[in-house]
Amino acid sequence: MQISKQTLKDLEFNAVQEEIAAFAYTEKVEDFIRTLHPYEDQTALIQDLKTTNEYLTSIESGNQFPFSEYFILDEYLTRLEIENYYLPAEEFFKIKSNTLQVKEVLKHITAFEEYYPALTEKASSIKYEKEIIKLIDNVFNKFGEVKDDASPELKIIRDRLRHLNSRITELFNKSMAYHSDYLDDIRESVIGNRRVLAVKSFQRKRVKGQFLGTSKTGSITFIEPESVQGPRREFEELKEEEKHVIIRILLDLTAKIAIFKPNLEEYQTFLEYIDFTQAKAKYAHAINGVLPQITGDLKIKLVDAYHPLLYLNNLRNQQKTIPQSLTLDKDCRIIIISGPNAGGKSITLKTIGLLQLMVQSGVLVPVHESSEFGFFTQIFTDIGDNQSIENHLSTYSYRLKQMSYFLRQADEHSLLLVDEFGTGSDPELGGALAEVFFEEFYERNSFGVFTTHYTNIKLSAESLPQAINACMLFDKKSLEPLYRLEIGQAGSSFTFEVAEKNKIPFRLINRAKKKVESDKVNLDKTILKLQQEKFEIQKTKDQVEELKETNLINNEELELTKEKIQQKLYDFQQLYDREQKTMMLGKRIVDMSDAYLKSKNKKQLIANFLKMVEMENAKKTKEVQQYKKIEKIIEKEVQRELKQNATEISKQKDVLEQKEKAETKKKIEALKVGDRVKIHGSSSVGTIDKIKKETVFVNYGLFTTQINVNEVYKI
Repeated sequence: MQISKQTLKDLEFNAVQEEIAAFAYTEKVEDFIRTLHPYEDQTALIQDLKTTNEYLTSIESGNQFPFSEYFILDEYLTRLEIENYYLPAEEFFKIKSNTLQVKEVLKHITAFEEYYPALTEKASSIKYEKEIIKLIDNVFNKFGEVKDDASPELKIIRDRLRHLNSRITELFNKSMAYHSDYLDDIRESVIGNRRVLAVKSFQRKRVKGQFLGTSKTGSITFIEPESVQGPRREFEELKEEEKHVIIRILLDLTAKIAIFKPNLEEYQTFLEYIDFTQAKAKYAHAINGVLPQITGDLKIKLVDAYHPLLYLNNLRNQQKTIPQSLTLDKDCRIIIISGPNAGGKSITLKTIGLLQLMVQSGVLVPVHESSEFGFFTQIFTDIGDNQSIENHLSTYSYRLKQMSYFLRQADEHSLLLVDEFGTGSDPELGGALAEVFFEEFYERNSFGVFTTHYTNIKLSAESLPQAINACMLFDKKSLEPLYRLEIGQAGSSFTFEVAEKNKIPFRLINRAKKKVESDKVNLDKTILKLQQEKFEIQKTKDQVEELKETNLINNEELELTKEKIQQKLYDFQQLYDREQKTMMLGKRIVDMSDAYLKSKNKKQLIANFLKMVEMENAKKTKEVQQYKKIEKIIEKEVQRELKQNATEISKQKDVLEQKEKAETKKKIEALKVGDRVKIHGSSSVGTIDKIKKETVFVNYGLFTTQINVNEVYKI
């Protein structure tokens, strides 16, 4: 893939490289990241994108890799084959550290193989050699010191040294006690790692031994007692002999470790790759990067795409970043973006180019996961003022030189990103030349995004089926940029409106308008009007959607209210009917009472009253009987349903019990002693110590608990 240094500079890819490099553990990987460029091998690229995404998933899920700082051993590994060369002791510890880290990373990947398919494939060729750790541990203790039993000869020397050290201490203490009358208050000191007596200078001749100096004032003379000099000389000779023995041990260990040189080189390469991957993953986490859909077609589909550098900068300053969405494919290969300056045209152009460059370099990008990216063999850019004093090039000369290069190289696999297309010369002549360039790129089936103010290029884009106009939206009233890209419509440059806002005298603006062809002014006004109308329509559409959602909620509330009202009406009707019956009965009783007072035939009235009472009772009895009959029917039906359901439930229960037993058996078979498990609803991880029937014994380090096998799951 051809990417010039100027393109990398135009798109500020080096700034992204620096951001990623900040997350690397070693300078070697930092330097590699700074040389990162688009991949030639698409298979390797897709694998790296997947491994980065898997590492990012581990960060976001909280199940992070057991990966931390490691050591670069290139300098020492290359010396392993040199005859009679031995590694310094600290290098063995670095080898051990790297090897153990590889072990932990491989263990983690294996444990979560289903979540890390790409990393599993990458690690499949790595073999952990425990013999390396064993060889080093046989020689060194945990403090990095050579063990006494690293060789029989060393053990003898170390035992003798300990004995001599004790003897020297004993003799020195005796001498100090014997000469106590001649010693200063400090009694003793240490010179050249040797214990000495602090003798009063005027008493120095009374103490036999080697003179080793005096205090600053001269009042104290430092003497090593004669009695310890012999054992001390033997001690020093043994220390020299110990050094030679240790060198022989290190020579032997180096020779044994040299056998594993290919493994150690492979381990370092693997750790460097994990470092490279985790740096990209942490950067992706910082910018909300995702793995977009990778397509074999030449296509860029951006959905809610952010410029990563702008996003991070605004995030640090607590400012909002506006995302952009657009599509470049075989049906729409070229987009012409127009509109006033400072509206976001250039940053949109850079966003498209930088995101494409990042994806093709194996870096996750801040877009919606439904975004799509294809592969371009060439990316050409002309962004910003690149005039060169050294080469005597003006801005326009530089642009023509760039165009000449683009015309020689561009084809159907190229992506062109040109800012302020055609500017730098006479607007009419420069616009005509730019239109010809545009048509040439179109005929070559190239892909591109161009920003321009030229009306002729906007009109040309309207006439070509695989090209489209777009604009950066502005608020017509405030003339403030909205930083939103609108596809399908050319934008106004707001030339006179911006001039008016910046307090240019109105008379001068009118004079300028008269000097411009009326058709051009009218076209600009029409574009401006259409752009504002489109913005208003979008605003109205958003409001309608919001009202629609509110209306749906209100309708649901009205339905509930309606149901409640209907229920209340039914209850009131029932109450009304009962009250009506009671009132009619009461009226008949009142009528009978009045008739009873007036009538002479009271027996007949009493008989009529009793008959009425019997009728009412008969009605109630009939109603009660009907209710009881209905109750019996309902009860019988319920009993039948219950019996039927009980049979069904019993069958289902048996099936479920059998299924549960089978699942429990399967779970017991799947678990084994040593497995790492979690209890449902808990975040703590324990290790299985024992399995007894359906009970597992889980060890949490400080305590052990018993729990049913169905309450735990393997991780």
